Amino acid sequence: MARAVAAADSVRGRTSPNPWVGAVVVPARPGAPEWFEGATAPPGGAHAEVAALRAAGARAESGTLYVTLEPCSHHGRTPPCTEAIAASGIRRVVVGVVDPDTRVDGAGIDALRSAGIEVVVGVGRDEVREQLAPYLKHRRTGRPWVVLKLAATLDGGTAAPDGTSRWITGDEARADAHRLRARSDAVVVGAGTVRDDDPALTVRLPPEDPWFRGADEQPLRVVLGRMPPGAAAAPALELEGTPGHVLDELGRRGCVQVLVEGGATVAHAFHASGLVDRYVLYLAPALFGGSDARHLFDGPGVPSIDRLWRGTVHSVTSLGGDLRVELSAANS
Repeated sequence: MARAVAAADSVRGRTSPNPWVGAVVVPARPGAPEWFEGATAPPGGAHAEVAALRAAGARAESGTLYVTLEPCSHHGRTPPCTEAIAASGIRRVVVGVVDPDTRVDGAGIDALRSAGIEVVVGVGRDEVREQLAPYLKHRRTGRPWVVLKLAATLDGGTAAPDGTSRWITGDEARADAHRLRARSDAVVVGAGTVRDDDPALTVRLPPEDPWFRGADEQPLRVVLGRMPPGAAAAPALELEGTPGHVLDELGRRGCVQVLVEGGATVAHAFHASGLVDRYVLYLAPALFGGSDARHLFDGPGVPSIDRLWRGTVHSVTSLGGDLRVELSAANS
């Protein structure tokens, strides 16, 4: 299952609105290679199970298929994976998590068992749930998973009083932020950020980087409000309304994960609405040293200590001289 998870990660950001799924066939008869891997192709292409079965060929007979998400049993752009599994002669299927999509939701497992195939569910469940959290949320709520990216000094400053902010963090942190974009279906900023900074909002990584994205693989650019003419972010989807309205619209458009990049007013709006699923903070070993720097959020905070927002830290990573801190709400 660990190999299936790794295979799924290799295609993340390229499969939406389909889930990024990995699969591994382990043949019943010894021989080299010992396993065959597959991962979900872009929409319209083969699902992970079919890709792994094609790689295995005749050696799939009587073997075991490991797959991170329950195989589909319905006709979409491709035929049901359950049919391909049954036709391959696979004897046993090990599933990470059940697919909450209403067209699946246990039906795939039932179809496999009806075909006489042994099915085991829940192997690697926690790791797969973490990897597929955006997809699982989208299928259950219709809204995308929201990642809020923030960069600041250790005393919480994001820009000097005169508005200058480039660059607070170093090259490694900025490259990591581009990888966050590559894993996302949309990048969201406010019109004020477009006017002030004129960002391109594209993934800019060297071709040798595993998360490199070409011109036709870029995330959807979303601007809250109206862009000025000639903005580098164009063409972009311009949206008005509350953060909830924005998420509903992006969910309808098939966005499974969105990256909110700010600025401070937009960051506050999503945070105060309780709509952020994961926070990623890049912290530089620097201090503005005063109270007049611009800060992470622009808007009213909690009125008393007993209303303080508290989170759970998922990871702390050193990136060059900076720190990357990933956290979520304590109860999520």
